[in-house]
Amino acid sequence: MKYCSNCGAVVEQKIPAGDNRHRYVCNNCHTVHYENPCIIAGCLPVYQDQVLLCKRAIEPRYGLWTLPAGFMENGESTEQAAMRETLEEANASVNILSLYTVTSILHVDQVQMIYLAEMPEPDFSISEESLEVRLFTEDEIPWNELAFPTIKNALQFFFSDRKEGKFPLRHIALSRGPEGELCCEMGTHQ
Repeated sequence: MKYCSNCGAVVEQKIPAGDNRHRYVCNNCHTVHYENPCIIAGCLPVYQDQVLLCKRAIEPRYGLWTLPAGFMENGESTEQAAMRETLEEANASVNILSLYTVTSILHVDQVQMIYLAEMPEPDFSISEESLEVRLFTEDEIPWNELAFPTIKNALQFFFSDRKEGKFPLRHIALSRGPEGELCCEMGTHQ
């Protein structure tokens, strides 16, 4: 950030009085500009023994498979965002069952919330955001062609949890280690 969105003056990074983090502060009107993580909401749509995946028609990770998910918009709940993204990316309607994974993606300042959802009918199709949309059984999942580690985590949890018949809420923190490798910390809530 270089300029204040309030008055257009130059901003500088400093720790405002009463704060403990660097923020962009306007030198003219003294507005403090807070930058907070973006929320990504999506679904793990299930129809019978299959899950619905979309092959991305957009960057990042064009041509790789993912669960339908995207950035939450102002004025909607996380559940509404997850259902909207599923409709936008897969033309599929779902019923939300429960919040399933919450992943803090520390190195890109994002929080991803994936909801477990059921598809009442196998009704779906491609969209402007998807090259292909299809249902997969566990042994058909294209594991080496998944777009994001968060999607791989959610799918692995789902297939493991399905065997137990319990789907606990999982909290995950992903960050980059000193060598650039992804580091993962997990917690589970019943």
